[in-house]
Amino acid sequence: MLIEIKGVQFVNKGAELMLASIISQLAKELPSADICLAHNKNSPYKNRARVGAYQKINLRKNIIDLNGVFYFFPRFILNYFKNRFGIVTEADVDVVLDASGFSYGDQWSDVIIKQVANEVSRFKKKRKHYIFMPQSLGPFTRKSNRLSAKKAFKNASLVFAREEPSYKHVMDLVSESSHIAQAPDFTNLLIPTELSEYTKYKDHIIIIPNSKMQSNKNKDDWWREHYVETLAFLVNKAQEANEKVIIVNHSGFEDAILCDEINQLIAKPCKVIEPKDAKGVKYLISNGKLVISSRFHGCVSSLSQGVPCIATGWSHKYQELFNEYEVSDMLIASGITNEQLSTLLNITLKQLEQKKSGLEKYIISYKQKSEKMWLQVFDILK
Repeated sequence: MLIEIKGVQFVNKGAELMLASIISQLAKELPSADICLAHNKNSPYKNRARVGAYQKINLRKNIIDLNGVFYFFPRFILNYFKNRFGIVTEADVDVVLDASGFSYGDQWSDVIIKQVANEVSRFKKKRKHYIFMPQSLGPFTRKSNRLSAKKAFKNASLVFAREEPSYKHVMDLVSESSHIAQAPDFTNLLIPTELSEYTKYKDHIIIIPNSKMQSNKNKDDWWREHYVETLAFLVNKAQEANEKVIIVNHSGFEDAILCDEINQLIAKPCKVIEPKDAKGVKYLISNGKLVISSRFHGCVSSLSQGVPCIATGWSHKYQELFNEYEVSDMLIASGITNEQLSTLLNITLKQLEQKKSGLEKYIISYKQKSEKMWLQVFDILK
């Protein structure tokens, strides 16, 4: 069986964390299965080869999709390229596990969901499986977006919406819903890699910025204008309280620029950590005293390991995550004053143990839900 893991990469550590989580589960339940990854600028060949993936050719650009032509190739030619060069095509793939995270909805180009809808339809015709792993979906309000999303979700083998609004967005499109379910982010089951180089950061406050807070994907003007100074204010206040603080680059070049901008506004600049891999990031977070994150998977890795987290968010997925763990008061509101920020930080630091214990029951509950999700996936794969 050849499984394509889609929507993942190696620069964004959240996307890499989803890849590592899927590989971990496949190794336990389907050790004989092979995986493949398509090329993209954030998924270099060496990284793909390092995780044992076949290299998938993707002949698609904007509205042009030529991947269907591979079904007309003789099997001996496809096998030759697979066995000799490690190169595979859509025709070789048996299952797609789509772990795009948040790529389908009004905030993205209609072309993206149209491409996926056509691919899902081809898979169904070939009696192959396309599974949308737990992710944020929608809304779909534009006519073109709605038509493509309906086509994609209707023909998929399974669709997992990560939170209630996403589930409702999908249900609004599809009449037959037996293959649609809600499940939490599945990286909560991944056991982090222990790295001795990170143990020295135990009990530090960890800052994880996100460039999307300042992008046009964020419709909140206040955040785009005040984001950097808000994080810098929190760092300065933490340092005034004699707390040790580090900044973590969770996602490449654009976040690296943010890390530098924050440091320029801090009285005592912090060390910037650029973890080598996603499991290392999760281990680093597990040893934190407090996480202040704008990256979704920084928040998930924090809350799912019992580390209190203050967050900023640019989409509905943040609000829903913090609602699930009943810590919505830790999500910073747009327009917050410095006095309110200072109060939030001080109260959080004083109530750390109480907040940690409050997370425990949700950690257990959401891990059980993730395990249930995987049972549904493996019922199909096996």
